[in-house]
Amino acid sequence: MNNLTFRNASESDVGLILEYIKKLADYENRLDEVIATEDSLRKWIFDKKQAEVIFALEDGKEIGFALFFLSFSTYISNVNLHLEDLYIDPEYRAKGYGKALLKRLAQIVIERGYGRFEWTCLDWNQPSIDFYLSLGAEKKDWNVFHLTGENLKKLVDDVE
Repeated sequence: MNNLTFRNASESDVGLILEYIKKLADYENRLDEVIATEDSLRKWIFDKKQAEVIFALEDGKEIGFALFFLSFSTYISNVNLHLEDLYIDPEYRAKGYGKALLKRLAQIVIERGYGRFEWTCLDWNQPSIDFYLSLGAEKKDWNVFHLTGENLKKLVDDVE
């Protein structure tokens, strides 16, 4: 792991970002849910600056990525770094790279003066849950809800 480095993604990386998003979705058995495109990633990450991506590299080769954005906590009146995606290529797992990438993100939180570092994890992903708990992360008691597609439109169109 002595040759591990990190780099911020640039606009020319949109194809690689999409590739990593699809790898993660495949791991989570949700590849059919990915509708992201290079154009949409370029728009929201680079043009509108609504998210950031960093890559983990071993000997200059990308081996994983993290995509994150800011959320706001009214309780602490500060922004949080919200980790949306974290993925390490399978052949590099269990070698400390995931922990190193999380450590880099924690450094960003501290350097930028953010209030918290937060993320979600699928209920069935016990290896990741155990890993996060071993780092000192706390599992909160909130559930995540989504409204998308037709259900989102239905809520907007619902007239009482």
